[in-house]
Amino acid sequence: YLAAPRQRIATTVPCWSWFIGASTIRRMPSTPPPWTPDLLESPHDAPDKAGRVRGMFNEIAPRYELVNALFSAGRDRAWRKKAVALARVRADDEVLDIACGTGDFARAFSRAGARLVVGSDFAHEMLALAPREGSDQTVWCEADALDLPFQGESFSIASCAFGVRNFQDLDQGLREMCRVLRPGGRVVILEFTRPGNRAARAVYELYANRFMPRAAAWVSGDRCGAYRYLPRSVVSFPDAKELCARLAEAGFSEPRAVPLTFGVVTVYVARRD
Repeated sequence: YLAAPRQRIATTVPCWSWFIGASTIRRMPSTPPPWTPDLLESPHDAPDKAGRVRGMFNEIAPRYELVNALFSAGRDRAWRKKAVALARVRADDEVLDIACGTGDFARAFSRAGARLVVGSDFAHEMLALAPREGSDQTVWCEADALDLPFQGESFSIASCAFGVRNFQDLDQGLREMCRVLRPGGRVVILEFTRPGNRAARAVYELYANRFMPRAAAWVSGDRCGAYRYLPRSVVSFPDAKELCARLAEAGFSEPRAVPLTFGVVTVYVARRD
């Protein structure tokens, strides 16, 4: 485990061949049906949620970052920057960014000075776009957040931006984050939340439920209901208090929630003992 960073990660996954680079990542078959109004009533209860989420992100991958920037008014970059700051990155940190998508959060950790950043995602088309930027300290792998192909206690930071809401099994995903962290390691989660203030919540939900789904679908060419899924998945997801409790149940200590932009998003930080 004291080999060079790339060799070390490869050694922890001796039989795994989907490692690094858009040209070498193997495509994972996925043809889930689109989100329908019935499924959107309770998206987190769909028994095949994982396959639907994978197919959804594979379809919207080409314009995913553009849509994020446009419909957050550029705030998405500031949210990630704040989350990385709360992680208190050190020069010897090794970071696993789970559900990394096209790699924005992983690259932010690399810019903050982490020694090694591994970005993982199970949506092939999203991950294939990630290596277009990066450094020798950033590598990419195709993996399921609920069954990470890394040995326990391999990383000092586990992160996830706008991804835990999409896990098929939230508690299993949090337990996996805890498993791969060394004692004293930190977890940093950035996720959408409903604003606590009634006026702010009313404005946000009008925007998220009415304007954003139609406009984002037009910009992205979405035909699978991805931007109708987004607001429904936020409304039906655990609030900050419950997610902190779930982090504690998964094995983390001192979980806390830091709301940003009137509570539209929240950063969760906790530590593994």
